[in-house]
Amino acid sequence: MKNTRVAVDVGGTFTDVVIMDETTGAIRIEKTSSTPDDPMVAILNGIDQGGIDLSEVSMFSHGTTVATNALITRNLARSAMICTEGFRDVVEIRRANKEDLWDTYKDVAKPYIPRRDRLTVRECVDANGTVLEKLDEKEALRIAHVLKKRKVASVAVCFMNSYTNGANEERMRDILLSVMPDVPVSISSQVLPEIFEHERFSTTMANAVVSPSVVDYVARLEGKLADGGYERDLLLLHTGGGVMTPASVKDFAARLAGSGIAAGAIASRFIGNLCGFDNSIGFDMGGTSTDVSLVYEGKSRVTKDWYIEYGYPIRFPSIEVLTIGAGGGSLAWKDEGGSLRNGPQSAGAFPGPACYKNGNEVATNTDANVVLGRLGTSLAGGKITLDPALAEASVRETVAEPFGMELHEAAEAVVAVANANMANAVRLLSISRGYDPRDFALVAFGGAGALHGAAIAKELSIPTVIIPPNPGVTSALGCLLVDIQHDFSDSFMAAAADTKPEDLEAAFERLEAMAADRLKHEGVAPKDIVMQRTVEMMYQGQWRALAVSAPSKVTDIEALIDGFHSEHQREFNFRRDDAP
Repeated sequence: MKNTRVAVDVGGTFTDVVIMDETTGAIRIEKTSSTPDDPMVAILNGIDQGGIDLSEVSMFSHGTTVATNALITRNLARSAMICTEGFRDVVEIRRANKEDLWDTYKDVAKPYIPRRDRLTVRECVDANGTVLEKLDEKEALRIAHVLKKRKVASVAVCFMNSYTNGANEERMRDILLSVMPDVPVSISSQVLPEIFEHERFSTTMANAVVSPSVVDYVARLEGKLADGGYERDLLLLHTGGGVMTPASVKDFAARLAGSGIAAGAIASRFIGNLCGFDNSIGFDMGGTSTDVSLVYEGKSRVTKDWYIEYGYPIRFPSIEVLTIGAGGGSLAWKDEGGSLRNGPQSAGAFPGPACYKNGNEVATNTDANVVLGRLGTSLAGGKITLDPALAEASVRETVAEPFGMELHEAAEAVVAVANANMANAVRLLSISRGYDPRDFALVAFGGAGALHGAAIAKELSIPTVIIPPNPGVTSALGCLLVDIQHDFSDSFMAAAADTKPEDLEAAFERLEAMAADRLKHEGVAPKDIVMQRTVEMMYQGQWRALAVSAPSKVTDIEALIDGFHSEHQREFNFRRDDAP
C-alpha cells in the first residue's frame, strides 16, 4: 500500500526532505547539503539518507530552484524571439525606468535574448482583435529555417495586440514546429493574454529561455524517481502557491521561477491558521537569505509585479515574498564610510560560516550567534559540528579589532545590524502595503528564524511569535500542503458602469472551461476542483490595477465596484466613490 508522502525543498545551503506516513501521520525529516551544480544530486542523497522506498510513495512534491538559478546566473540555452515587424526592441526599451533613479552609471541588465536572435515578421492585429494583415507565412517559414540553422533551444513568439486575438501567433507556432518539432515554442497569447506589451513580451521571453533547462531537469528527475519505483506524477511547486505536473512545465516553465520561496509562505500561512491567527507574517531566515511573506484574513498576499532581474517582469500571479540577503551565512564587513554592514554577500553552503571549519575566516551571523552562546556545537542532527574557537577568531578579526570592540560586543553588533535589515524588510511588506504589524503574529522559521524572530517582533511591536517544530524544514513541509493549482487570465477592457453582469460572467465561464480541461488533463477528479475568481480594477485614468474577489456567479457589478473602493481604501488609505 502506498502510504508515504515525500516533500523536498532545495535551499541555498541545505536540501530538506520531509517524509510523512499517511497511516499514522508521523513525520520525520532529513537534511543534506545542497549541490548547486546539480540540485538533483542532493535530492537523491536525501532520499537515500531517509531510507525512502519510492515504490511506497503516494506523493512526491518538490520546490525547485532550477528556473530561478538559470535566470540569476544567465546559464541559458540559446533562445530566439519572433516579433511583429518594427517591435523587436520592446523588451530592450522596457519602461525606460531604472532600479536606482539616482545612479546614472548603473544600467539595467540586457534582455535574456540578444537582439541578433530577435527576428521580425509582417503581421498586424488591431487593439480590438481584428486581423488587419495575416501572417506572412513565406517569411515565417524562412525564419524557422534560420533558427533551425542557429540551433536555438527554444523560441518565444510575441506579436502586438495578440492578447485580443492570438491567431497569427498560433500559426507562427505551427510553422516553427513543422521545421523544429522538438523545440519548445512559447506564444504570448497563451502564456499571458493580457494588455501591456513589455510585461507580456518579458514574461513570454522568460518562459522560453528557462524552458530547456527546466524541462531537462524535470525529465531527469522523473526518470530517476521512476527507476526507484515511483509511479505517480512528480508535483512541482510554482510561485502561485500550488503545484503543477510535468505535463504543464513545457508550456509554463517560468512559473517555477521563485518556486522554492513560495513553499515557506504556504507553510507559514498554514501554521498561523492552525494557531488561530488569520493575520500572520512569515519570517523565513535560511543560510543565505530571508524571505518575508504576509497573510491577511487567512489569505496570502498575491502579486503580479515581481521579477528575478529588475526590468524583466514575470507577470504570473505569485505569492508576494520579499527576499533580502540576510541569512546565517551572511558576511559582516566594513564599508568605505567605516560602518558595519551585514550581507548580502554570503559564505553559502561552502565554505559556509567560519565555525564550519571549511576555510572561511570572515565572520557571519552564525559565527556571531555561536560566540553569544545562542547556538550549540552541532547542526542538522549532528551532521555538521561547529568550532566555537574559529567563530570567535572570525568575529575578533572581522569586527572586534577593526571597530575597537570587545568580542561579545562585536558579536552583538553583527546580530543587531542583521536584525535591522530584516526588520526593514518586514516594514516594506506590511506598513508600506497598508498593514499594521501590531495586528499580526510573526511565524519565524528557517534554519536561523528562531534565533532572530523575537528581536524582529520586539522592534516592530508584534505581540506574538510562533516557532514551529523543526523550523529548519518548514519550507519543505509547505510542499506537503499544496494542491495542483493553475491561474488563467484574459483581458476584459471596459468601464465598470457600462459592463453587463452577463458579459463578465461569460468571460469567467470561458476561463473556467479552460481550467477544467487543464485539471482533467492532470488527472484531477471534477469533484475535487475548486474555482476562485478575481477581477482587476482601477479608477479611470490609472494604469495600475487592484485585484478584487468576484463571486461564483456575477449578477451585480455594483458589488464589485464597492469591493474595489474598499480595497483601495485599505491599500492606499483613501477612496474616491464619485470617480468612475
